[in-house]
Amino acid sequence: MLPRSLLARNIALLVALVALTLVCSLGVLLHYIQRPRIERAAEVFADYVMTLDRILAPMPADVGHAVAARLDGQPEPPANAATRPPPSLLNLYRTYQRDVFLEELRKHLPADMPVRWQTADGQRLWMRVHVAGTPWWIALSMNEDAQTSGMTTAIALSLGLALLAALTGYLIQQRINRPLQELARAARHVSAGEAPVTLPTDGPTEIAQVSTAFNQMTEALQQAEATRALMLAGVSHDIRTPLTKLRLAMAMAIPPGGDDSFVASAEGYLDQIDTILQQFMDYAGSGEREVAQPGDLNALIGQLAADFAGLGHEFELSLGDMPVFAFRPIAMMRLLMNLMQNAVVYGRAGLAVRTWTEAEVAHVAIGDRGKGIAAEELEQLKAPFSRGRNARGHSGGTGLGLAIVERIARLHGGTLQFRPREGGGLEAHIALPLAGKPVKQAQAASRSGGLR
Repeated sequence: MLPRSLLARNIALLVALVALTLVCSLGVLLHYIQRPRIERAAEVFADYVMTLDRILAPMPADVGHAVAARLDGQPEPPANAATRPPPSLLNLYRTYQRDVFLEELRKHLPADMPVRWQTADGQRLWMRVHVAGTPWWIALSMNEDAQTSGMTTAIALSLGLALLAALTGYLIQQRINRPLQELARAARHVSAGEAPVTLPTDGPTEIAQVSTAFNQMTEALQQAEATRALMLAGVSHDIRTPLTKLRLAMAMAIPPGGDDSFVASAEGYLDQIDTILQQFMDYAGSGEREVAQPGDLNALIGQLAADFAGLGHEFELSLGDMPVFAFRPIAMMRLLMNLMQNAVVYGRAGLAVRTWTEAEVAHVAIGDRGKGIAAEELEQLKAPFSRGRNARGHSGGTGLGLAIVERIARLHGGTLQFRPREGGGLEAHIALPLAGKPVKQAQAASRSGGLR
């Protein structure tokens, strides 16, 4: 039931505290200040009424009735004058004043001198006195000023101050939230593989400390990235150079017509080493430095499917309408090639690719009709150097292919999911944002696309 944002929670807490303070203050004011004043006024008024009764009681009938007539006296009270008038929510404080006044007035008046309150046709207090020895009802008008005594103004002023406090808290929290929003935006840029931005370190001390720590972290990440790129470039050069020399030495050392099987086996091992080295390079790079540019994802999928068809692997294409959006073309081609190559190697049959868009998200599903894999192993395949049981019989892999796919998907703000395919097999599902923002609730969005 609590608001999710820090701004809303702080405003709600501030409003609750101000409201609690006002309620407590009003309670103290009513109980210890206003109520004793009303009780004292009722006691004085009761003395006045009894004095009037003592004056009117011994008067001759004609004189007493004439005096009572000047006080709007009559033998019976009006029908709309009630012993306990109904409360009014719009005039809650007036109702409280009236009820306390009537309660105290009845305590100080004799039992044969009841009082009633008339709410219709103006507020009037009716009292029964004795005129020439007979009961007679006289009325006293109760104007609104006498009832409120400035309390309504005080309550309105308190509510205005509460709203002012809430508005002030909102403005203060907005100022605090602004650097936090900038921090969240910068963190999303870093997680998407973009160049980190330097955050300002002014403002409150706590926020400045967080911004300084973030700037130090991004600087360390940049240094680590530069060191990794330099190391990988050196590793690539230092390993591939002796591999090239080894190929040349083998070609020169083995005479024509020699052991062809040995030559083919050695060449195969060298190719595996080169492939493994390339996979390490691909995983380390994954397209962070490549610039995104508008492109047609369906056209890229069609081109890759044609290349696989030339190698004897036909993919059934079901391409929906896909708008042009920005992505890194080389990294995206690597992502699609890895998934399609996995479908060819481990699925072999029922190869298919389908695309669709939904809620500003582009969806790509690549499936096969292989033996599939248990649900508990699906997420583990995205971890580096993790290989499924159906891949352990294949040589030349490092378990980085799907890790590369996962990394490229996150670089584009997207997600990678695996699920069993209806009718058997496995399907890899990629969700990519069309507007450049990270995919929110990607599982729910892709689940609505479903297996069709």
